[in-house]
Amino acid sequence: MTPTTLNKTIYLAAPRETVWAYLTQPEHLAKWFHAPKTPLTQGQALEMFGTESGDLLIWGTVTRAQEPEHLEYTFTVKPMGDAVSTVKWTLTEVPGGTRLVLEHSDLPQGAETFGLTLALDKGWDDHLARMRGELNTTT
Repeated sequence: MTPTTLNKTIYLAAPRETVWAYLTQPEHLAKWFHAPKTPLTQGQALEMFGTESGDLLIWGTVTRAQEPEHLEYTFTVKPMGDAVSTVKWTLTEVPGGTRLVLEHSDLPQGAETFGLTLALDKGWDDHLARMRGELNTTT
């Protein structure tokens, strides 16, 4: 069976350092995604909480944090059970801003988990649209 991977690319009117802050700093993550209590740092636990509910929504470990180019962490949400996926961010400087690439890999496979894939696919679209709105209007 072919591994299930979601790939997204967006362009942001902000320098890589600013985009990096939006991927790693709690006050910026809370604007477009979910709010960790501490910055995302290599080797540290990843815990993302709902900005309204305060509930733990996402957990894992930050496995790579190479500022301002690459961020990678393991990613689990309750509907995944014990399955662990991987989220990789790549930031590339382009004229006028940053190209941000997301790869969310190792997702559970099969017809019974396709609804989860659809939900994550839509969720990333929604979150990235919020990030684009934040960064393309604040810079």
